[in-house]
Amino acid sequence: MLAGDLYLADDPELEADALRAAELGERYNASSVTDLPARQALLRDLVGELGEGVVVRPPLAVDYGTYISIGARTFINSGAVLLDVAPIRIGEDVQIGPNVQLLTPTHPIEAEPRRAKWEAARPITIGDNVWLGGGVIVCPGVTIGANTVVGAGSVVTRDLPADVVAVGNPARVVRGLPES
Repeated sequence: MLAGDLYLADDPELEADALRAAELGERYNASSVTDLPARQALLRDLVGELGEGVVVRPPLAVDYGTYISIGARTFINSGAVLLDVAPIRIGEDVQIGPNVQLLTPTHPIEAEPRRAKWEAARPITIGDNVWLGGGVIVCPGVTIGANTVVGAGSVVTRDLPADVVAVGNPARVVRGLPES
């Protein structure tokens, strides 16, 4: 699965991992904003790696959680969907708007293997200091370079370089960013 090979999602071991994530996610999403230490503890149990000063506003949806790495000082707004069948690496100081989807799963385009419930996945990497506007969708296998800004509602179907602004469906680079 993590290597991008085909797998069956209803494998008993995978189902147990997904159930664990669903239970933790349910508790996290119901956690009180007034008990931040308890909320952070749940998030640490849910995701694989969590940097210092990370804020993730509920609700949050994941497949397994354990294949997600979130860098220090990153902010993820409400409604995030992080389908981590393959690793999702989010850098430091990243800003993720509401209802953003990072989607690693893929499915065969041929009817028969899809009917048989075969799936695969490709990792997603978000560089440091990236800003993903509200409603952005990042597709399987995509890497977004450091400092890049992706406009609200964009669908990122292929890699984006560092230091650019990209918008649209599919997302296209519209300009570079000035050196800081």
